[in-house]
Amino acid sequence: MAKQLKTPPRALTSSADKDAPLKEDIRLLGRLLGDVLRDQQGDAVFEVVETIRQTAVRFRRESDVQAGADLNKLLKKLTREQTISVVRAFSYFSHLANIAEDQHHNRRRRAHLLAGSHAQEGSVAYALEKLHNAGVSGTTVRKFFKDALISPVLTAHPTEVQRKSILDAEHDIARLLAARDLPMTAKERADNTELLRSLVTTLWQTRLLRYSKLSVEDEINNALSYYRITFLRELPALYEDIEAEISEQFPQRASSANAKHELHSYVQMGSWIGGDRDGNPNVNADTMQLALARQSTTILEFYLEEVHALGAELPVSTFLAGVSPEVQALADKSPDTSEHRADEQYRRALIGMYARLAATARAQGATVLRKEVGPGAPYESAAEFSADLQLLVDSLKERHGTVLIKPRLAPLLRAAEIFGFHLATLDMRQSSDVHERVLSELFQRAEVEASYADLPEEKKIALLLAELDKPRLLYSPYIDYSDETNSELNILRAASEIRKRYGSRAIRNYIISHTETVSDLLEVLLLQRETGLLRPDTDVASVGEVELMVIPLFETIPDLRLAASIMEQVMAIPKVRRLIAKQGHLQEVMLGYSDSNKDGGFLTSNWELYKAETELVNVFNHAGVKLRLFHGRGGTVGRGGGPSYEAILAQPPGTVNGQIRLTEQGEIIASKFSNPEIGRRNLALLVAATLEASLTPPPSDTKSAKKLAEFESVMDELSQLAYDGYRNLVYETPGFTDYFFSATPIAEIAELNIGSRPASRKATRRIEDLRAIPWGFSWGQCRLLLPGWYGFGSAIEQWLEQGENKAKRVATLRAMFKEWPFFVTLLSNMDMVLSKTDLAVASRYSEMVVDRKLRNSIFKRIVAEHERTSACLTLITGKKERLANNPLLARSIKNRFAYLDPLNHLQVELIKRHRALMRDGKVDDRVRRGIHLSINGIAAGLRNTG
Repeated sequence: MAKQLKTPPRALTSSADKDAPLKEDIRLLGRLLGDVLRDQQGDAVFEVVETIRQTAVRFRRESDVQAGADLNKLLKKLTREQTISVVRAFSYFSHLANIAEDQHHNRRRRAHLLAGSHAQEGSVAYALEKLHNAGVSGTTVRKFFKDALISPVLTAHPTEVQRKSILDAEHDIARLLAARDLPMTAKERADNTELLRSLVTTLWQTRLLRYSKLSVEDEINNALSYYRITFLRELPALYEDIEAEISEQFPQRASSANAKHELHSYVQMGSWIGGDRDGNPNVNADTMQLALARQSTTILEFYLEEVHALGAELPVSTFLAGVSPEVQALADKSPDTSEHRADEQYRRALIGMYARLAATARAQGATVLRKEVGPGAPYESAAEFSADLQLLVDSLKERHGTVLIKPRLAPLLRAAEIFGFHLATLDMRQSSDVHERVLSELFQRAEVEASYADLPEEKKIALLLAELDKPRLLYSPYIDYSDETNSELNILRAASEIRKRYGSRAIRNYIISHTETVSDLLEVLLLQRETGLLRPDTDVASVGEVELMVIPLFETIPDLRLAASIMEQVMAIPKVRRLIAKQGHLQEVMLGYSDSNKDGGFLTSNWELYKAETELVNVFNHAGVKLRLFHGRGGTVGRGGGPSYEAILAQPPGTVNGQIRLTEQGEIIASKFSNPEIGRRNLALLVAATLEASLTPPPSDTKSAKKLAEFESVMDELSQLAYDGYRNLVYETPGFTDYFFSATPIAEIAELNIGSRPASRKATRRIEDLRAIPWGFSWGQCRLLLPGWYGFGSAIEQWLEQGENKAKRVATLRAMFKEWPFFVTLLSNMDMVLSKTDLAVASRYSEMVVDRKLRNSIFKRIVAEHERTSACLTLITGKKERLANNPLLARSIKNRFAYLDPLNHLQVELIKRHRALMRDGKVDDRVRRGIHLSINGIAAGLRNTG
């Protein structure tokens, strides 16, 4: 028996190199991709790709200058067909490397758990222990979870480049890769390898790109796939984990522990997909109805599957264990009359519940694949369904069946509380100028005010408040209105219908983009009154109740500076205060990271957001209203991205308070939630950070307050210097717009079918009109990532030179980095961005600028600022190497660069060909497809690029 029958589990081997399993997985997937490439494209193409790969590795990892020249020659000699194959090969490798890294993160976490290691920073267990050590009581912690709302909001923005077919195949690859960490026989391992080979082949034969423009319906369906993969099961599991960790850290007396607790859904999902109309003409009343119908179908299908499975798992006989009278009553109403189940009351009750769910699903337009035993009345609400599940739980608890609850019944009950029949809250969003146009028409056609838009702000406010008090409507069914006005009013009427059909949690927020004045908020209140969503004060039964919370979105630097003043004025209006009181004395404010960055640069954007939050806290505290902040963060650091845990902890004191919503956008959704285990950990990070930020006692000594004031004063000065430097380059340098449109793939990104929303708000080439998302995406593709660092270096240099004692000023900056979470996070994020920049690659893109003088002058400025920024970052942190404090990420980025370089170089060559053809009025679809494939591969390689 010399033959070895099984291989040991890799995760438990005592390897000195913790990354060895990761390298093994990457080698395996790379080898399989090479095999598939040879099989599908032939030896010649394989040899070309392999030669390019080896040369790129020598150039990047060994700093071999000759290899760089060789790589350039190799890429320029490629035929059109070879170019597409090479781009596809390196793009797929980026995707496969991401899968391997995600699996390694799961492996390392499991290794920590198996070793009994101390709770890791970012976990809920760590946060609870930290709070316990700080003297926070279990009662305070439990109250936090009772009152909290933590809501990730999925949005569809034009950087989402993955197709669902690709996501599904990659999910299966991840599952098979994870299985290789378990003990396997030689045959099992060989079978696993062959399954992986077949999936890599499937990937190779599957289009990475969409050939048709993505519709809102496609975006809705794409987002729903993450619920099936992750949220439906992992969110209830997270709740269970957290309850166990609370009980362990803060044990209760037996009487308290056994008391019946009301379920509190402190993590709830949100969505913009189908409800965000700002700049997207494809979103309307129909897409809102479609979004909720699809969401409802998704969750009801899940409930049907789970209730059916529970029926098989609870064949409990009344001859052996009784049931409560309430469960007996449920069983008696069941359409199941089989003699074989006459003593199985839980099963009969569940068959009846299944029949009711099936009827509910059909009423919502869903198709029920597994037919019920007999008819049942639809559930009136999700609360009614939850109540039936609770009856089963109570009956089992009282009759020695507690152990039967945990596997499926408890998670299902939790899911019903979290997701209801709506799955996720759909936000509505529209631009303030649209509301103004609609109301201008309503006022004019009703002969109330001929030119509302031209009124000064004071008169607008007076008119809007007066109209809110009047019982009659401005709208008349006998008058013809513009298409825009009819569409906007129909959307609000649809919101009312959706709330009645799916419950009040289905839609409850209305966000106003470009909020600049008090009247912007009052306009939406009046539009709600026009469509029955706001019942006026004259209705005594429901004094001034508004169904949708009106949420201002402050985006640009000037808007952020006015945010606190606008909210102070709004909350001083008695009518508005009464409506806020009806909302539980709670008001949400949304802050936009993307536009503020495009407007004022990385440093100023972050600082103005910080100041706006601090000022809002003061205003809300004075008004006696609880503030909930909604952070419009993107994928890139330039758009507020970066690690969520650190970002939440870096918020100003008093700005979290157990209430936070934040957007999850573009490919970041895939990177965070396409793997169930990583998805649960990312959700746990949000909970842990919100818990810490809300309950950690602030420093009580006056010395800390004085030091913070000093730090903030320094940031004010740095921000202004950085703002001037950034604005000077982007908005004041003649020809910068031409440089940007030539030296980045912005025009090609606009052609890519990666979102239903246009890349620009208006048909112009002005930077002001360009959406912040493709702006940041373009800088990422050319490897400059300029929005994530530009202006920092010159600001620091100038500030140091302005003082008499430079050494003292350097010491102040170092103290800020050591002691102030805001500044630590700011520099940490910039460190990561700088680690991904590559001036050599970026210089290739700059060569696409035809005007040599313009090209040289602007690129030299960017290079000089990059050098200043890197030097200043080293001066403050004391670290010469980028990501010195995060060696795992540093190694990951370094390893990726070798495979990104060919994609970047080929993208430049393809763009040059494409633009030359365009100038002659020609288009080569293969060249265009090659560009779009390279965009996909680079985005996958850089990960947080949108």
